[in-house]
Parts: sequence; structure tokens; C-alpha cells
Amino acid sequence: MPQASHALHRRTLLAGLALPALAHAQPASPWPDRPVRLIVPFGAGGAIDTLSRTVANAFPALANGQTLVVENRAGAGGTIAGAVVASARPDGATLMMADLAPNAIGRELQPSLGYDPMRAFTPICHLINLPLVLLAPMALPVTDLPGFLDLARRRGDMVYAHPGIGYIGHLAQELMLRRTGITMTPVPYRSGAEVARSLLANETSSSIITVSTSLPFIREGKLRPLAVAGRQRHPFLPDVPTIAEAGGPALAGFEAQGWHGIVGPAGLPDPLIEAANRIFNAALRQPEVARVIEQTQASQIVGGSPADFAGFLAAEHARWAPLIQAAGIRTE
Repeated sequence: MPQASHALHRRTLLAGLALPALAHAQPASPWPDRPVRLIVPFGAGGAIDTLSRTVANAFPALANGQTLVVENRAGAGGTIAGAVVASARPDGATLMMADLAPNAIGRELQPSLGYDPMRAFTPICHLINLPLVLLAPMALPVTDLPGFLDLARRRGDMVYAHPGIGYIGHLAQELMLRRTGITMTPVPYRSGAEVARSLLANETSSSIITVSTSLPFIREGKLRPLAVAGRQRHPFLPDVPTIAEAGGPALAGFEAQGWHGIVGPAGLPDPLIEAANRIFNAALRQPEVARVIEQTQASQIVGGSPADFAGFLAAEHARWAPLIQAAGIRTE
């Protein structure tokens, strides 16, 4: 082979060998490089939908100008949405606004569920906690938690309202009753707003629902707050004790709260998880997002790492799965 031809052949061969290495060295496109679907497990207009759309409004400025498209998939306690995300490709194009039933305890509530909530998702970011409060109608002849528990124990025929089987308000009240040895009959409604209406009409004797749903009725003197369910008193209800404070030895350490976060399907690559976590944490720091969470929804910003959220989900499963099994709570 002539020397010039040999040199050209060698350069071509070396260039060909270098192509894969150069391609591998090129940085991946930053996430997201296209619009992202956020699957919301409840219908439009509720607190979780408001949170989702508030975060979506802040998303483009933090995410390469890409949009976060909110898609409501209500039904079956959130597990319809969970199934959609569990079966999605792990490419970052589909995420979910996580909730207790679809993302932690769905298999206990619905044994035939087609996915395992503890294996089907990649935790990304814990967004908020939603404080809960135990309410009673103003007509009920009690003014505090000890009086309520005593009345319920003596009567034995009281009913409590909850916003759906397996929802946090249902589980929280069931836990309180089981720890005190009191029996009450649960009556399910379709939302926290319907629960509040049942209390206003004296159809039910109590309920544990979110502070955000109940606060207007409390401030107007239409419903009586007996105790908050969190570890600490709520800043909007500073004179209302916690269940752990007021409930005596049987309820020492009692704690229950709602929560929401961001998950994706299992198998998301680490760089994508890190990018998404960074963006959603940044969204929580935006003034309008923080205002809606802390003021409008009377809730608490959390944030943190994917590992933090994974640990929290595991703890929620460990907390509520035994109660569901012991009480025989099922959605099917």
C-alpha cells in the first residue's frame, strides 16, 4: 500500500475507533428535554390538584422551559393513577403526585392490586405534610378530647365520618379508637368537604380531616376542634392540643398526617432522579408555591433527598399496614 494511502487508512481507522468514545463522553441532554406528565390520583379542584398546578406553574422556569402537564386520574383510592405510573417507561416523561394509598398501602387495602406500591415507584421528593384535626359538631355535648372519648365510651353507638376507605383520616381515627378500646361506626364520604357537611348537619359525631379543609368552619365557630393529630400543635390552632397531649396514656406518642410527594416509575436512572429532586426542591422555595402550601393549605413544606422520601414511605407502610390488616380494612 502506498505510504499516503496507508496514512489515510490509519487516520480513518483511528477516527472510527474514537467515535464511540466521543459519543459516550458527550453529556446527556439535561432533564427534562420535553414536557413531563404529572399524574394526579384525584379529581380537579381538590387540595392535591391545587398543589400540583401550583408546582406546575413554577416548573418551566426551573426545568429548561419545559412544562409540567397535570393529568387527573381519579378513582379506586388513587390506585388507578398508581397503575398508570407503575407501568410507564422510566424515562422521566411520567411522574406522579404521590399519596398514601397508591404509593404505600394499596396492596394491603386491595390485595388484587396489579402492582406493589413498595416496589413499583422511584421516590424523588417529599413535598408537603398535611396536618389533621379531630372535629366534632358544635351540638355534641363535649368541649375537649377527654370528654369526647368518655362520651363515646359510654354511648357505644356514635358514628364517625371519613373521606374514603383507607384515606389517612379513616386510618387515623381507627387507630385512635383501637388504642383507646372505643367502638364507633365509620361512615364513608367522597371528600373532606362532604365530611364537613355531615358534621355541620349533625349526621356524624366526629371526623379527622385536614386542617385546611376544616379551618374556615373552625374560625366561624361552626365546628369544634378537639385535638390535632400531629406531633406538634398547629400554628393556626395554637390553643388546640395534640391527641398525644390530651388523650392520656393510651394515646401517648399518637401521630398521623397526610402527605404528598413526587415519584416516578421504578428504574429511573440516578442522574434523572437527582435532576428531578433538585427541581422540585427549588419549586418548594418559590414564594408563590410556599404561600399556597403554608397559608392556603395550612400545610408544611418538607423537601429533602430521594433517600429521605424513600425512608418516609417505608415508615408509612410499616405504620399503617398492620392496622389495616388487624382491622380488616379493604377497598374491594
